[in-house]
Amino acid sequence: MSEGGQLVAGELILGEARTAARSEDEAVENLVKEHARLVYRVAYAVLRGHHDAEDAVQDTFLRVLRFGRRLAAVENRKTWLARIAWRVAIDRSKSRRRKREVALEHSDHAFGEIAAADATADEALEGARIVAALEKLIAGLPKKLREPLILSTIEEMSPREVGTVLGIGEAAVRSRVFRARQILKEKLAAQGERK
Repeated sequence: MSEGGQLVAGELILGEARTAARSEDEAVENLVKEHARLVYRVAYAVLRGHHDAEDAVQDTFLRVLRFGRRLAAVENRKTWLARIAWRVAIDRSKSRRRKREVALEHSDHAFGEIAAADATADEALEGARIVAALEKLIAGLPKKLREPLILSTIEEMSPREVGTVLGIGEAAVRSRVFRARQILKEKLAAQGERK
């Protein structure tokens, strides 16, 4: 091949590489637009802190960027991203625990506002108390029950998606969510009797 032919072939290869890089960037950008909230919610479910969850979201999408060209082969991107976010958040949680032992803080309400905008101050306060009590009860569940409950109920993932994220079967997810709900129901009933 002549020197001119090599130059043209090199330019073609370089052009194809640039096009591929642009399409990869667009694919990742679309993933971020479509699933950033899901990734945040999954990370928050584990880390229970806004800033930690945001950092985990960034780490998750950095891992996706490193995945590169193989992204096209991913069939269910929502579940795939949720699983990556879950792993990143678990890793961050373990790392954080090693650095310091701290009690869970529940200042942020992951379950949203219960009270309506037109509610009275008393109703809003009671709603906030209910949310805080429910968060405390959920946080007190054993980890193997708490994680499937949060992902299926709060994050609205299907049993198959939860199973994929946690590495367990659908039947185990259903069983654990059922058991978690039973425990919460019993604890709520016991609290109601005490009042």
